[in-house]
Amino acid sequence: MRVVRWWPQKRTATITTTITTEGLPVSGGSARPEDVVVAVDANGADMGPAEVAAGAALAAERGVRVLLFGPAAELGAMGEGVEVVDAPVSVAKSADPARAVRSTPESSIVQAARAVAAGRAQALVCAGGTGAALAAGLFNVKRARGVYRPALALPIPVPGHPVTLLDVGASSQARSEHLVQFAFMGAAFASAVLGVERPRVALLSNGEEQERGNELVAQAGAELAERALADRRSRRSPIGGALRFVGNVEGGDVVGGAADVIVTDGFTGNIALKLMEGVSQTILDAVRDAATSSRRGKLGGALLRPSLRAFRDEIDPEGQGGAYLLGLRRLAVVPHGRFCRRGFAQAILRAERGAREDVVGATYRALEQAGALRRAPASADPASLRDNA
Repeated sequence: MRVVRWWPQKRTATITTTITTEGLPVSGGSARPEDVVVAVDANGADMGPAEVAAGAALAAERGVRVLLFGPAAELGAMGEGVEVVDAPVSVAKSADPARAVRSTPESSIVQAARAVAAGRAQALVCAGGTGAALAAGLFNVKRARGVYRPALALPIPVPGHPVTLLDVGASSQARSEHLVQFAFMGAAFASAVLGVERPRVALLSNGEEQERGNELVAQAGAELAERALADRRSRRSPIGGALRFVGNVEGGDVVGGAADVIVTDGFTGNIALKLMEGVSQTILDAVRDAATSSRRGKLGGALLRPSLRAFRDEIDPEGQGGAYLLGLRRLAVVPHGRFCRRGFAQAILRAERGAREDVVGATYRALEQAGALRRAPASADPASLRDNA
């Protein structure tokens, strides 16, 4: 195991040079597997840094190169493919993630994000704390030019038909233009990562009718319908075909196959996600209890065990590796803090694959070709644009 200190002890000598990303491409393009390094923040996981380190070791066994930021004393000996950067300070559970990230440059998530911004790594994995991951990404990796806000896109493991839900927690409030961008980002993501041809895109609402929903949903729906119609008329193809906007879907349709991509604001999306997670876990627990409550139940459970185990594995959120933070200049994956080593390994593998296949570039090109990027005001000062890029 090689342990290095990325942040020197004397702050007057720290490497704090501003990393200028203005003018650089959104993504480095497709890379060879040996060129991809994944920076991982080991702090913040419910089971501790050692569990994240075990996941990094599993990913390294699959050929992924990992730069692991965390308390070296707790991570233990790591094998080939994992370089440990001693970073014991964590801001994952901070009540004010933005302030904590700004004021604690020696924290593990900040150091990991800076490694990605500097090109030392090509993707970021944060083991816990969505707020800290978002703040570190925005302040260091930066938003892609023309993107209003990043979005957390989560492939929901619906058996036989994965559904991408976004935003699931990056922004609690949104405007209609944000949802429009999320729609194109989600469609590009579903096409590039999940292999869905011409994904169907819908808005999450309280009814399927066009007039249902709040003002935000109504405005975004009208604009998406107009853009989809214009794409069909002009035969413009940002994602393998005109945007297939299918209108509104209700909560029950999220897992019902009514759409491939479902768009909402981060507040609603996070509640929907946690509700689905809670219901699915309750059902699995109830099935297990029923199968062990009597002698007959145990016999039936033994017969069904292979099928139930396969079903459990298929809907296991750890198999997806977590949510993808889209809209930054490099890829970030945010696994759930309660994941075990298998989930963290999957997150690292997904991040490596996403960087290698240039998911960020594919998403950005889809937004650009669709005309869905934010336009700079004609009177805007170039310096201010660089500051907000």
